[in-house]
Amino acid sequence: MKYVRRALCILLLSAAANALPLVWLLAFLFPVFFNPKWLWLPLAVFFIFVNIRPLPKAAPAGRIQRLSEGAELLRLFSAATAITIVLQASWLYAFCSAPSTDGFIRGLTLISVIADLLIAVLCLAVVFWNGIIRVYLTSVQLGIKHRVLAAVCGWIPLVNIWYLHKIIRIVSDEVEFETQKCELDAVRAESEVCKTKYPILLVHGVFFRDFRYLNYWGRIPGELMRNGARVYYGQQQSAASVEDSGRELAERIRHIVEETGCEKVNIIAHSKGGLDSRAAIAHCGMAPYVATLTTINTPHRGCIFAEYLLEKIPAEAQQKIALTYNTALKRLGDSNPDFMAAVTDLTESACLARSETTPDAPEVEYASVMSYCKKAQHGKFPLNMTYPIVKHFDGLNDGLVSVESAKWGDSFTLLEPKGKRGISHGDVVDLNRENIRGFDVREFYVGLVADLKRRGY
Repeated sequence: MKYVRRALCILLLSAAANALPLVWLLAFLFPVFFNPKWLWLPLAVFFIFVNIRPLPKAAPAGRIQRLSEGAELLRLFSAATAITIVLQASWLYAFCSAPSTDGFIRGLTLISVIADLLIAVLCLAVVFWNGIIRVYLTSVQLGIKHRVLAAVCGWIPLVNIWYLHKIIRIVSDEVEFETQKCELDAVRAESEVCKTKYPILLVHGVFFRDFRYLNYWGRIPGELMRNGARVYYGQQQSAASVEDSGRELAERIRHIVEETGCEKVNIIAHSKGGLDSRAAIAHCGMAPYVATLTTINTPHRGCIFAEYLLEKIPAEAQQKIALTYNTALKRLGDSNPDFMAAVTDLTESACLARSETTPDAPEVEYASVMSYCKKAQHGKFPLNMTYPIVKHFDGLNDGLVSVESAKWGDSFTLLEPKGKRGISHGDVVDLNRENIRGFDVREFYVGLVADLKRRGY
C-alpha cells in the first residue's frame, strides 16, 4: 500500500508541476466541456497538502516523523524531477517541430513553454527545499560532513543526483533504526529493565564537561531513563589531576547520597573518569557509598604514547598549550583547570605508580569494558590522527587507549566490532551520536545497567 500511494503521489506531483501542457492538451481536445479550473484547483490542493503532510502514518516520535516526511519529500522530488525532464523535453520538441503558420500564436506558445518550465522548476524547488530543510534540521546521522558535502555536490551535475540518493538512504536507515528503538522501548516500558537499586552516576573523561545542553554521553542517558534508570553526572572539572578529580567526585557522591537517601551509587566511568573514580573510592573514603564501578575504555595502565609526547614536545610549547586550554575552560566554568596535571597523570609511569597506592575496595565490585578500532579512519578527528601513533606504542587501541591498558577488575568485556567498522574512544560513549552497524551503543548500556539490576545493584 505504501508503494502504491507513493506512485500515485509521484504522478500527481508531476502533473502539478507540468499542469500547463495538460491544460493546453485538454482544452484542445475538449474545448466545450473542459474548464482549466477542473485540473488546476485539485492539483493545487494536492500540491499544498503533500508538502504539509507527505506521510499519513504518524511515527512514534515527533523528530522521527519530521525526518521521515523529509525523506519522503526528497523521494517524491527525485522521481517527479525525472518525469518532469521527460515531459518538458517532449513539450519543447513538439513546440520546435510544429509548423510555423502564425507568428502571434507561435509567440504565445513560446511564452507558454517558458512559463510552464518556470512553474515546473518552482514546484519542484518547493518540494526539494521542504524536504531538505526537514532532513537537515532533524537528522542526527547526517552529521556536519554529509551536510557540507551535500551543499557542495549540489552544484555538480550528476554528482548531485548521486549524493541526494545517498542522503535519502542515510536518513531512511536512521528512520528505520529509531522507529525500531522506540517500539522496543514501548514494549519493555512497564518492566523498567534499568531501574536499579542504586542510581547510576555517569563520570566523564578528560577534556570534557557535563554541559546541560551538550551531553557528553549522547543519547545514552535518555535511553537509560526511558527504561527506568535514575541518572546523575560526575560534574568534575574537564582537566585536573586524578587526585583532585577524585576529591570532586567524592563530594558529588556525598551530595547524591544525602539528597536522595540512596545509600550507594553505581558508577559508570569513561576514560580518565575511571581513574578519578578509583581515586575517590580508595583515597576519599567513598567505598561505603559505591556499589559498583564499571570503567569504559579507561587507561588503567596508562598511555605510552602520552609519555612519548611529553618527552618530545618542548616544555615551552607544552606550557603555551596548557595556558590556552586553562584560560578557555575557566571561561566555560572550570574553577581551576590544570591541563598538564591531567595529561601527566595519563602516562604509563604515572598510572602504574598510582595503581600501587590505589587498592581496590573489597566491598565494591569492579568491572571494565574496552573497544577498539581496526583502522585509523574509524575514529573521528582527532582520533583518526592519534590511532597510528597509539598503535605503534601501545598496540590494539580505540584511538587513545590500548586494550591491554583498559583491563581491570573482576570482569572484563571486549567489544568486538563486527565487519570492517571499529568502535572508537568516542563511539563507546555515543559522543558522535552515530548509529554503527553491528553495535547499538544505547542498547549496550541498557544491557549493562539491566545486568546491574539483575544482580541486585
